[in-house]
Amino acid sequence: MSLSKNNILVYLLLIVLGIANAQQPVVEKDSILPEVLEDVLITATRTKRQLSSLPLPATIVSKKDLKTINAVRLSDILNEQNGLITVSDFGGGEGIQMQGLDAAYTLILVDGVPMIGRSAGTLDLDRITVGNIKQIEIIKGASSSLYGNEALGGVINIITETPKYGINGSIQQRTASFETHDTRADVGYKNDALSISGFVNRYSSGGFDLNSNTTGNTVEPFENYTISAKATYNFSEKTKLFLSGRFFTQSQDNVASEILEGESNINEWNVHSKLDHTFNEKWESSLEFYATNYEATEFLNDNSNNTRFSDAFFDQTMIRPELRTVYKASDNASFIGGIGYTYETLNRTYFSESPKFKAPYAYAQYDGNPLKKLNVILGARFDNHNVYQSQFSPKLALRYEITPKLAVKGSAGYGFKAPDFRQLYFNFTNATVGYTVIGYDAVPEAIAQLEAEGQIANQIVPVSAFSDELKPESSLAINVGFDYKPTKKLSLQINLFRNTIDDLIDTRIIANKTNGQNVFSYTNINEVYTQGLELSSTWKLMKNLKFSAGYQLLFAKDKAAEEAFDNGQVFARENPSSPSFQLASSDYFGLFNRSRHMANGKLFYEIPTWNANANIRTVYRSKYGIADSNGNGYLDKYDDFVNGYAIWDIAFNKTLYDNYTFGFGIDNIFDFTDSQNISNIAGRIIYGNLTIQF
Repeated sequence: MSLSKNNILVYLLLIVLGIANAQQPVVEKDSILPEVLEDVLITATRTKRQLSSLPLPATIVSKKDLKTINAVRLSDILNEQNGLITVSDFGGGEGIQMQGLDAAYTLILVDGVPMIGRSAGTLDLDRITVGNIKQIEIIKGASSSLYGNEALGGVINIITETPKYGINGSIQQRTASFETHDTRADVGYKNDALSISGFVNRYSSGGFDLNSNTTGNTVEPFENYTISAKATYNFSEKTKLFLSGRFFTQSQDNVASEILEGESNINEWNVHSKLDHTFNEKWESSLEFYATNYEATEFLNDNSNNTRFSDAFFDQTMIRPELRTVYKASDNASFIGGIGYTYETLNRTYFSESPKFKAPYAYAQYDGNPLKKLNVILGARFDNHNVYQSQFSPKLALRYEITPKLAVKGSAGYGFKAPDFRQLYFNFTNATVGYTVIGYDAVPEAIAQLEAEGQIANQIVPVSAFSDELKPESSLAINVGFDYKPTKKLSLQINLFRNTIDDLIDTRIIANKTNGQNVFSYTNINEVYTQGLELSSTWKLMKNLKFSAGYQLLFAKDKAAEEAFDNGQVFARENPSSPSFQLASSDYFGLFNRSRHMANGKLFYEIPTWNANANIRTVYRSKYGIADSNGNGYLDKYDDFVNGYAIWDIAFNKTLYDNYTFGFGIDNIFDFTDSQNISNIAGRIIYGNLTIQF
């Protein structure tokens, strides 16, 4: 007997619901049951705030959520959050797209300090293990008023775990398809004065290949290790010292062809210290120091003659001290202010120089309730820079409680993203094809050299056009929504958003070469925007059964493209042999790699009598385009699209004797793959794991 996918889904849902009904215990009402404390986050305001009272679109992913779905890497959990989707870059790494904005526009923090290593604009989320994470805080919308550069689209802050009192820890082993293994161990100790913990993780995979007709695998085999430690010491009730360190290393096969093989390596470290002091009931301050380094190298050997074919390296360092102070003017108003200095260096293959970025900054924010039901957050930040223009980033957020069950909230913020090192200093010529890519500041010297070598056939953009500074990309982000909780068991959230980006940095052809190829560089172009609607809800069907769902409607477009379609300047062909025809405004689809519709659904069930839990989850992404297939330079409805798809996952966990937890699950139940267009979905993954607590 064969079963269709729909029938399998029905059976899975019936199994979960059947267990729910069969195991639902009869519990008498207890009027003195303790209330569950609301989630608290710190990323949005840099002070502790209840999530439900925040006037910003924010989400908290708890430790319980991570354990229930058996997540091992950051991408596992973020891909299931409303309005977020992980997308792979050309190197196979996964970045996060938020409200239709590229991964380069979302700032990733660990315990409040930024990660580095964006070799191509994307910070690979698979570098981050979730084994020692307490919670993940997601703030949507421009957050440069507190965090400056790279927070144009939003912020994701990963808060690591702190130990409980006494000695405690755990060991976990997970084995999964594609020869994937994840092993972790953590141990911690805490008393009234000292808290100290350590964490070790090993993660390896045999890789996978989605297309047997090409050389090499889609993802080559790799092995990585994460080692971290943190400590907190209370000198007194008013003074506390925090110290942490993290080291990550990875090695991976590097295969370019049948004869070109080598290896790529990553080494990353960071150290973070913070001294907190409370002067009195109104004043407290923190002095923070953070330093981090990310180094990546790769090489290829030519096996036909046993010679080194190529070497490449990327070595980035950031150092950042910061002093911030909180002033609690009253029970209804507080102020936070800070000053800091960011120092960055980068040595990289194909760079015209070894650049240094120096950026002092200052910020201030008011968070208060001028009226009993009105919360106001007003803040701004100023960033001075030695290379690009200084930036002033304001933000305003409001929340008004109409009734105890209904609140309206809105925010407007300015965000910016500075030109990165690559866009300023890159100088690369592809040895095989022959094209050249030059960073904005490197153009005059590089073009002069190419002309002297007789490689320039035609100069399209004069060198004089590169005399001004390349401007930072800037954004105005507006979010307006409602929080509605008609009953204790049901909550609804609606959020309308628009992100308008000016001075978008894009590539353009600046010269033609004598070999028939082009010279590319970077420039600021016209305005683009992303706008849409987000819906999310949580419904507690029964005491131990919870359902949550989310949906995003997205329109992401370039205003210059809209104008070209409106003016009848864009044409297309249905096939290469058919005549071209004029496209209408309605034929313009939008920016590449954006889906009009995304949705997710999750059903969680706790089984107290079994000391177990089960869940079934799905994410859906509608069709999207990744390239112009009819030659007009835009994405229109006559182009080729990647078909929409849904991924279904299930997980089951059972605890024995309080300290032993067995987990089993299947990710991507129906074995969805797209070998031509999607490189970060391997296929069906079956896994099992064992966790021992002590």
